[in-house]
This record gives sequence, C-alpha cells and structure tokens, in this order.
Amino acid sequence: MRGLGIAAAFLLLGLAACRESNDRAITGYVEAIYLRPAAASGGRITALAVDRGDTVRQGQPLFALDADREQAAVDEARHRLDAQSARLADLEKGRRPQEIAVIRAQLQQAQAQRKLSAATARRQSELAQRQLVSADALDTARTAQSRDEARVAELERALEVAELAGRSDALEAARQDVATARALLDQARWALEQKSVAAPAAGSIEDVYFRVGEWVGSGVPVLALLPPPNKRLRFFIPQSQLAGFAIGARVLARCDGCGEPVAATVRFVAAQAEFAPPVLFDRRQRDRLVYRVEALPSAEDAVRLHPGQPVDIGRVAGDGG
Repeated sequence: MRGLGIAAAFLLLGLAACRESNDRAITGYVEAIYLRPAAASGGRITALAVDRGDTVRQGQPLFALDADREQAAVDEARHRLDAQSARLADLEKGRRPQEIAVIRAQLQQAQAQRKLSAATARRQSELAQRQLVSADALDTARTAQSRDEARVAELERALEVAELAGRSDALEAARQDVATARALLDQARWALEQKSVAAPAAGSIEDVYFRVGEWVGSGVPVLALLPPPNKRLRFFIPQSQLAGFAIGARVLARCDGCGEPVAATVRFVAAQAEFAPPVLFDRRQRDRLVYRVEALPSAEDAVRLHPGQPVDIGRVAGDGG
C-alpha cells in the first residue's frame, strides 16, 4: 500500500513537471510586411495583369493606368527637342548651302567685272599717254576699276561670314536650350513609365484593391504583394530568457501543417519591455513583463509559413547563452 502511494506521488510529480514544461513553451505568430505598389500619379486602371493568389517574379507587369496625357507630353517634348537641335545645327554649320552658292555666283560676277574694268583702265591710261583720250575718260575708267575691286572684296568677306558658324554666345545659348529640352523629354518619359507598375520583388499577390475601369488616386496602393523574405516570426519572452534569444541566435519554429521545423535567426529584440503582447498566444501568465523578439526564416522556409499563423518557438540546442 505504501509502495502504491510512493508510485502515485512520483506520477503526480511527473505530470506537474510535464505541465510546467508545457507552460514554459514560447509561442508566437507569423508576421508579414506587405509591399503595396502604387502609381506616382492618379488615373483610371486600364490593365490588371494579376489577381489574388498569383505568384509573380520581380519586374513582372502588375497594372497600368491610362496615360494619354503623359504620352502627349512626351510627343510635345520630343518635338521641342527636335526643333532646338535643328536650331543648334544651323548655328554650327553657318548659312544654308543654297545661300552660300548665291554669294559665290555674285563673287564670280564681280571678279569678271573687275577684270574688265582693270583692262579698260589700262587701255585708257595708254591712250592718255599718247593724248588720244581726255583726262576725264581716264578718271572714269580708274574709278570703275576701284569700284569693282571694292565689290569683289565685299563679296569675299560675305562668303567668309556665311561659311562661319554662329557666334560663341549664340551657340552656347542654343546648346543650353537643347539640354533643357532633353531634360524635359526625360521627365515626360519618366512620368509615362510611372503609369505602368511592375513587381518590385518576387512574391505572391495577397489582395487586389481596385479593378480595371476604376479610378485610383496618386500614391494609392492597387494591390498587396508579399515576398517570402518579408515574413518573420514574432514572439515574446520574459526578461529571464533574454540572454538565450540575443540577436543572431538560431531558433526553431513548429506549426500545424508546416512539416519539418522552420529555422530562423533572431534579428530584433525590443529594447523596452511591455506588459502584454498585442496577440497573446503565450500559455504562461505569471511572467507579465515581456520583450518582443523577431526572427527571420530563410526565403525557402518562409514559403511554408502563413501570416497570422501561430508557431511554437524553441532555441537550437547549443546555440546562444
């Protein structure tokens, strides 16, 4: 009889120890940090390439807004750049070839006229030496020769000027105008590109807030995207266990339907304690002062976790203090 009492006592102790072990289990939950892509400017949704539950890769198109105004701005900026570039090219190369050809023809005509007047002046000079012509006739011939020589010199200078590029200050102003037009075109193209939004990271589409045909304001998210690396384990520990869950410590998380335990690394420990976690999965109630801890699983293991899912946390044997 006494032996049965001792056995019963040991059984009660064993049950108490088992209950204490269960009470000290650390429980937490899976937290998700969603990406919510939005367009830089508002508009009507014209294309939606994904739906709730889809898996996307980084850079994959997600949605697009109407971009008629942005396309018109791009066309206008491109035409302005073409006009400014043409103006700069015109200043750099001088007068048009047709205008230069006209000046060359005038110069050839003036050179021929100069040759004729020079010959006439020589003949008049010879005749004047033999007193066969008057002094007035000689003066008239020499005046005509001087006039034609001046005309040739004038057209030679005009040809040189026509073949020169624009003045340095005019050229610099034209170059600045081209640079400004190119910057405006780049800005217009950027605004156009912003009306089509691609996935910033690979992940799953968790929710879609708008559909094709609906109006979306500037900066308003259209959908929620969850990349696997954005899942983390959140749990709360008492001060007595802080040393065992320092940053860099390895933990194992077990959850229903997860299969093998999920390994994670502690990346955050709150510096300030709080009296109770916002969602209390902890079975032990006597340690009311707890610290929030966050641990990151690998991207491969994170796909097995679901936001809000309860998990049981345990330290990796031999890891930490």
